[in-house]
Amino acid sequence: MVESNLISAILVAQGPEYKAVCRGLSRVSTPTPPVLPVPMGPLPLTQYLENLQNTGHFFHPQSRILLMGLCGSLTPSHKVGDVVLYKSCVKRWDEVRDEKDLPLIPPTLPQPLNCDRYLTSQIHRKLSQKAAIVKALTSDRFVGAAASKRLLSQIYQADVIDMEGFAALEMLSQAGIAVAMVRVISDDCDRDMPDLSSALSPNGSLQLLPLAIGMIRQPFAAKRLIQGSLRGLRVLQEVTAGLFANC
Repeated sequence: MVESNLISAILVAQGPEYKAVCRGLSRVSTPTPPVLPVPMGPLPLTQYLENLQNTGHFFHPQSRILLMGLCGSLTPSHKVGDVVLYKSCVKRWDEVRDEKDLPLIPPTLPQPLNCDRYLTSQIHRKLSQKAAIVKALTSDRFVGAAASKRLLSQIYQADVIDMEGFAALEMLSQAGIAVAMVRVISDDCDRDMPDLSSALSPNGSLQLLPLAIGMIRQPFAAKRLIQGSLRGLRVLQEVTAGLFANC
């Protein structure tokens, strides 16, 4: 069991991921940390954390924040349903690049930010048989094309991809807050996923109509995405319960 006082709060993307974490915690009889639903994407998340900082919530050097949710695989070694624990996070360089184009190679590779070593080790001790230690890449948009995923893995030497990790780590670390990240793989690197770029609103929420249109345009890819997401959410719920349940 991860001691409840070890974690000040859990941050998880709003929507199904947030609900999965809450369901996992509902199975735990001991006290658990508060769970905060956060917007998707680096900019909306940064703005959210800035507002949170202004209220004084959790923004003191003694705070320890756990970021949870789903992520995508960038390498064949990480499959749907696998649990990963972040060692570090790097920011995507070509943020204004259109997703329909292949990623650009940066003139110099951005420096990764490391998660808190002590907090990560405590969580890894509980998940040692389930979680792989990975380097993550944070993107400002969905990456659906398998070719783009493979290229991003080669460029950034990253294992998985998300949309919040680096932004959270950068903002919270600057405030002296310890951060650890546990995620579950929801899509593989070897198959295309639907292009859902237009479905993400500026405030970091998913817009249902553009999401549905994106799914309809690529039905087979959409089926894979739904199946992977459902499996990932089930594992996320189980991992959450396991982290905080009595041994």
